[in-house]
Amino acid sequence: MKKVFIIARYLLGLMFTVFGLNGFLNFIHQPPPTNPLAIQFFVAISSSHFAAFFFAVQLIGGLLLLSGYFVPLALTLLAAELYNILAFHLTLSPATIPPALVACVLWVLVFLEYRRSFKHILAAKPAAAE
Repeated sequence: MKKVFIIARYLLGLMFTVFGLNGFLNFIHQPPPTNPLAIQFFVAISSSHFAAFFFAVQLIGGLLLLSGYFVPLALTLLAAELYNILAFHLTLSPATIPPALVACVLWVLVFLEYRRSFKHILAAKPAAAE
């Protein structure tokens, strides 16, 4: 089972590294979305430079997963990314949701391996630093 978690971490890291780099280098050309609202969304995030921030976080999270260092931090960063990706696909482009679902399944598999790192994140009364 340990191999499954390692493979999931590498696949998720590779996925986010490639797509993060693609945001800057544009080596994987994609056709424009068919939904006019999705086109407006892409124009807005591109012209505001929000997309650069989004792709940088993807790249950093992917590289952290590939390196094996700061994996809980990478999972936290990529959880926010995955939320945005899923929200986009569910609302603006439902036909292209399968890759996002694959990424979510991989994220959950990696999270299960590192769940002890998140033990106190949902504590009702966390211990204060002394």
